[in-house]
Amino acid sequence: MTVTHSENQQSPSPSRAPEAPVGLWLNGARGSVATTAITGLLALRAGMASSTGCVTDTGMLRDAPLASWTDLVIGGHDIVDTPLEKKAESLVDSGVIPAPVLAAVRGSLPEVERNLRTGYDVRSDTGPQAEVIDRLVGDIEEFRRRHGLARVVVINVSSTEPPAEYRPEHDDLDALTRSLADPQARALPPSSVVAYAAFQAGCGFVDFTPSTGARMPALELLAQRQQVPFAGSDGKTGETLLRTALAPMFTSRALHVLSWAGVNLLGGGDGATLEDPANAKSKLSSKAGVLPALLGEDVTAPLHIDNVPDLGDHKTAWDHVSFEGFLGVRMSMQLTWSGVDSTLAAPLVLDLARLTAAAHRAGHVGPIEQLGFFFKDPIGTDEHALADQARVLADWANGLDRQTGS
Repeated sequence: MTVTHSENQQSPSPSRAPEAPVGLWLNGARGSVATTAITGLLALRAGMASSTGCVTDTGMLRDAPLASWTDLVIGGHDIVDTPLEKKAESLVDSGVIPAPVLAAVRGSLPEVERNLRTGYDVRSDTGPQAEVIDRLVGDIEEFRRRHGLARVVVINVSSTEPPAEYRPEHDDLDALTRSLADPQARALPPSSVVAYAAFQAGCGFVDFTPSTGARMPALELLAQRQQVPFAGSDGKTGETLLRTALAPMFTSRALHVLSWAGVNLLGGGDGATLEDPANAKSKLSSKAGVLPALLGEDVTAPLHIDNVPDLGDHKTAWDHVSFEGFLGVRMSMQLTWSGVDSTLAAPLVLDLARLTAAAHRAGHVGPIEQLGFFFKDPIGTDEHALADQARVLADWANGLDRQTGS
């Protein structure tokens, strides 16, 4: 297949010429979000799609030193073996991927398929987690060598996990490393095993889920030791995106929000996963912190997530806002957001791969708080207002070329 740039691709200036190919390693590579991102990237290369939804292809980031779409090479881990082609066909049937797009890129999917490896499955990987990490690191390093990659970014797009139970070794890297050798310890949840492996392999890491991932002191120490960046958590694609845009409106106009109730209806794999109260706890916790941070006070904000299987990847969120104006007059606002979850998430995954690779190249180590724009529960910052996050992102990303030292 002839590879071309998409029409909207910004041409890099000589001072920020793209580096050698960059790897995007997806944990959960056969899932809906990953398959949509893979198909979308191939479509961009084939000139079958514009980069609508990709923030890195807008004027806001015109001076950011980013790898081009043609310089991204995709691989990944997953615990299921559904062929990418079959998964993409199911996403065509559910209205996530347009049929002509899949027809145009179908021949390129086997090339990506050859880069996928078996991930960490707690049901079958019963040995020490240290052995699992060694295997995952080996897969990533082999991928890097085989494709001659300048660097690799690992992005977690697997299913949401329950919150991890605290263990003392989560605060102590040496103690954590020792516990990983114990086959009975199970010191880390799967998302944190993936983060540990990413750091050990010298890769940047992004958690697009609300799972624990790199959010423990010992893993931040490992990132510092390995001189790699990380970002997260929980991609902001729908209801929370809307809240972070609208909540500042009330505070800037001195309107008092009395309550902000929300209901989320979704199906597919996410709906089934979040039907489990333990898994839903991580998601609800990630979403719950936004409104108090933006409104400056606690507010009554009941939030429900309901599994409606026939919706598939189509998600509907309904919000009811009760607020008080001048002279104590009560008013309300009702909002409905209907979106296709993977279609909203996939371009952000591609954006985060490009931005994290650029941060790594510029020598950024540890949490990338400037990427909070993309997340419900951003690491390293308490800023949630979308417009302010966008300004921080643009200022930082457009200045990365001046920081590049490698």
